Amino acid sequence: MLGGQSSSAKDCFRDEIVGTDFGFLVDLTDYLKPTWSESKRDLSKLYKEGHPDKSAIAIGLNCGSIWTVSKGIPIGGVVISPTGEGDYTYAEVTGDYRFDSSSYFPHQRSVKWSGVRISPDAMSDGLLKACKRPLTCIDLNPYAEELDVLIGKSAGRPSITVSDTDVESATHFALESILEDFLVANWQFTEFAKNYDILTVDGEQVGQQFPADTGRIDILAISKDQSEYLVLELKRGRASDRVVGQLLRYMGFINKEYCQDGKTVRGAIVAHQDDLSIRNALSMVDGIQFYLYAVDFKLSIQK
Repeated sequence: MLGGQSSSAKDCFRDEIVGTDFGFLVDLTDYLKPTWSESKRDLSKLYKEGHPDKSAIAIGLNCGSIWTVSKGIPIGGVVISPTGEGDYTYAEVTGDYRFDSSSYFPHQRSVKWSGVRISPDAMSDGLLKACKRPLTCIDLNPYAEELDVLIGKSAGRPSITVSDTDVESATHFALESILEDFLVANWQFTEFAKNYDILTVDGEQVGQQFPADTGRIDILAISKDQSEYLVLELKRGRASDRVVGQLLRYMGFINKEYCQDGKTVRGAIVAHQDDLSIRNALSMVDGIQFYLYAVDFKLSIQK
């Protein structure tokens, strides 16, 4: 994303750059280590010193975006960005990190913009949803095959497949992917909304597909008194031991990264049918609830 609402897109196309800002006017050359895990402690500490009002979540997201754009994308890597005119274009990264305190993006990389416009109608629903998430950068590697077709690196139509090798049911995987969007759009009508709100940062809802160190959390919410996080994981047809382990890993990540100020974390699994294996596993774990969803289809006669 080239600035809020793509406000810097035309400047980036003219100057052949991508970059970040976040009000962080410090040369980060010595802070950008080869991996995010090596960089995040010192980079986050430096950022917090200049932005003491920012929450731990905001610091983590902002610094993660700064590192990804400045270091994580390799030279030769491809970035895709909205143009601000309803479509998308792409570029190849051609240079390493550089700092320019006078620029609208002080932390920047040189790129070669293709000039090719990609219509949203040409994208799969999954890719388009990912591109529309309100975050500075999103990892689009799961859509690499489709993107190769869109930018002309391979011919033909991409095959859309379920990539999780532990998925038991592709049908339930697809249904629960739709369920995620439904829950977010209708959050106020769910049981969760009584005590939790989907996480927002600086006015943007960031709790759907929230980035974690081992993947993305389906929905991350926070209690109305800001004291407790809720990690919500959809079963997506996965084997029971897989979904419980995934949820525990995500809860551990949130606890480690964002609960230093006394916050706590709980979890919830949403599945399409009762699951004895899940219930047995959860009987030995505190702080996780199990929910069932039901789909109700109705037909009405139209005269």
